[in-house]
Amino acid sequence: MRIPGTRSLFAVALLARVPSTAKGMLLTLHIVLDLHRGYGAAGLAAMALTIGVAAGSPVLGRMVDRHGVRPVLVVTGLAESVFWLAAPFLPYDALLPATLVGGLVAVPVFPAIRQAVSVHVPGGQRRQAFALDSMIVEVAYMIGPAVAVLVVTGLHRAEPAMLAIGVLTLAGAAALWPLGRILTPGLPGAEAASTATETVKGGRPFWLHPGLLLTLAVCMSANLVLSGTEVSVVASLRAVGQTQWAGVTIIAWCTASLIGGFWHGTTAKPLRLPVLMLMLGLGTVPIGVVAAHGWTWAALALLPAGLVCAPTIASTAEAISRSVPESARGQAMGLQGSALTLGGSLGAPLAGSVIDHSSPVWGFVVAGLIGTVLAGLALAYRPRAAAPGGVVAAPADVATDAVPNAVAEPVAT
Repeated sequence: MRIPGTRSLFAVALLARVPSTAKGMLLTLHIVLDLHRGYGAAGLAAMALTIGVAAGSPVLGRMVDRHGVRPVLVVTGLAESVFWLAAPFLPYDALLPATLVGGLVAVPVFPAIRQAVSVHVPGGQRRQAFALDSMIVEVAYMIGPAVAVLVVTGLHRAEPAMLAIGVLTLAGAAALWPLGRILTPGLPGAEAASTATETVKGGRPFWLHPGLLLTLAVCMSANLVLSGTEVSVVASLRAVGQTQWAGVTIIAWCTASLIGGFWHGTTAKPLRLPVLMLMLGLGTVPIGVVAAHGWTWAALALLPAGLVCAPTIASTAEAISRSVPESARGQAMGLQGSALTLGGSLGAPLAGSVIDHSSPVWGFVVAGLIGTVLAGLALAYRPRAAAPGGVVAAPADVATDAVPNAVAEPVAT
């Protein structure tokens, strides 16, 4: 925090993210309350938004790498604001395709901030920075959806809140404007742009190696586990007639994640990414059995897995930032954003489907086993290839701070 500009960077990271975390909830409430459609229709709109964000994130990241963040903020800020200002007045049949476009042009708040953190903070302190960033994300998700629900239930309609989100989206893009001093081609942290376009056999960029793809898969599975756990918690408490305690239980889970993020950022011996993912997966599997005894037991059962939530997400961001050249970090962070988005969108319906056909216990089991399998693959992976220019692709637990542009395989960190 003593690095000049870091405090303002993290302040912006929180303020710009809170409105973003409320958008999915507002869209659902608008379709159910204002358009009088079912939750199935709301789910389709949420899927359209998810697909748009996942597809647009790496494209916008590449634009940031090539042109800097400010032109991207101007285009996306205006375009997404127009969507949210127009969405309340669209019929459902028009809202659905408009939501897909709105996701494609969404302001890249999360990837841009992570890219700025990776460029602004020296490699020796990047783990601490990403740990703090993950804790900020937890806080944003604790605030945004809750405020959206309070506003909509107070007004008995979602349209005014959607109009407010349109204004806040433009304000968020403006708040990110100072990042242009960091994420601008030609400045330190964006040099060697030509290296980002080098390809290997098959036409893929050289930095998009199997190790990075496996890290992205771990990232996706981590968010899948988290979203699947959230649905399973609600289902478990509903089964025992304690649905009203779901919010408190999830807050306890988030608090454990914050504590884990603080530990991850301060410890001298952080756990490797595959180990964290393994702990998250295995820690999730037995929660349903304990949660069947009531919300207090559910809250306690969530603590072990909760302690490694923020560290796991932080480790994926750190591993990705270390494994690509600085000139391709925008694309890489965009891919991480896509992985997180896809994982979050898959986990809830997967767990829900399993619960519908069995019981809440199996929602936890299936989500946890998926994370465990990906962790096992990451632990078993051994890099074999060398990066272009003679740089050997090494496991990411080998320090690369002295050579920040070296390409290292990230999965072993």
